[in-house]
Amino acid sequence: MARRQKRPPRKRIPSPLLNDSGEHTFPKPLPERLLADFLITRPKHEERYVREYVESQITSEKVTHLEKIKTEHLRTRALGAWDVRTTRDRYWVITNPTNLYSQKHFPSLDFTISFHIGVIERVFARQAPPVPEEQQRRLSQAWRRWTQAAAALDHANEAEEFQAIGMRCRECLLDFIAATAKDEMVPAGQEPPKRGDFLQWSELIANAVARGSSAERVRHYLKGIAESAWPLVNWLTHTKDAVLADGVLAVDATQYVLAAFGAAIIRRERGVPERCPRCSSYRLSSDYRADRSVYVTLCESCDWTDEKDPIIDLFKSPPPSTGDRP
Repeated sequence: MARRQKRPPRKRIPSPLLNDSGEHTFPKPLPERLLADFLITRPKHEERYVREYVESQITSEKVTHLEKIKTEHLRTRALGAWDVRTTRDRYWVITNPTNLYSQKHFPSLDFTISFHIGVIERVFARQAPPVPEEQQRRLSQAWRRWTQAAAALDHANEAEEFQAIGMRCRECLLDFIAATAKDEMVPAGQEPPKRGDFLQWSELIANAVARGSSAERVRHYLKGIAESAWPLVNWLTHTKDAVLADGVLAVDATQYVLAAFGAAIIRRERGVPERCPRCSSYRLSSDYRADRSVYVTLCESCDWTDEKDPIIDLFKSPPPSTGDRP
C-alpha cells in the first residue's frame, strides 16, 4: 500500500505587531465619519449646541466630527472643552460662555482654556450681569439699567453722581415690576397696586413664584431683600452726602433683588421637576429643539426627555411695557 506523502509545512508569516525585525506598520486613521461610533459618552444635546454654534459662526464650513475633551471648573461655572473638526479646519470650542479658537493658532488646549478664562474675566469685570443668559433675557430691560448703573459707578466721584446711580437703581427695580407683575397675582377682592408701588408688587410676586409651605423660607428671603433694597436706593437718590460705599451698596442690593427674583421666576415658569422621574437624578437640564422652537427637560444621567411638556421659550422677550421710563 502506497504511503501518503506528507505535505510541506506552511510557511508562517509573523504578525507585523510581533515582528521584531525593525519594520513597523501604522494603521491608517479612521475616517472622521466613523469616529463618533467609538465614543463611549456622547452628550447629544451638548453636541448639537456646539455643532450649531460653530456652523453659525463659520457659515462656509460644516462640522464633520466633535468630541468633548474635558470639563474645567471655574468657581461656580463649568467650562466644557471640545475638539471640533470641520471641512476646512480644526477648532477648540470652550463653553460657558462659548467661543471658538483655531488649533492652528492655539495648538495647546490648556493654554486655550487659560486664555479663554482671562478673556471672560475681563468681560465680566466690565459689569456684565452676573446671572445666566436666560435670566438676563427674561428681565432684559431691568438688567440693562443695572449694567448702566454699575458702569457709572466705576467713574463716579461726586455726590451728585452717586445720586444719579441711586435713581438708575430705582428705575431698574421698577422695570423689574413692569416685566413681571400680573393682575392675576392679586388676591380676589383686592385692588391691584399701582405699577410704581414696588413694595406691594414685590410681595405679590414673591407669593406667586414661591408658593406653598415648602417655599416659605424662599418667599421670606425674597420679600426681605426687596424691603431692604427699595428704601436704600430711594435714600441714595436724595441724600447730598453720598459716597462711593453708598453707591456700591445700592448697586449690589439691586443686583441681589434681580438675581434672586429672576431665578425664582424662571424656576416657576419652567415647571421643571426637581428630580428625574425615571432615575431620580438631579442632573436635569433644558435642551433647545430648533424644529419646534421650544426647550424640553432632559436628564443627563439616563437620557429621559419630557417631550410631552415642553418648557416655554424663555429666550423670547416679554411684551414691552407701556411707556418706557427715561
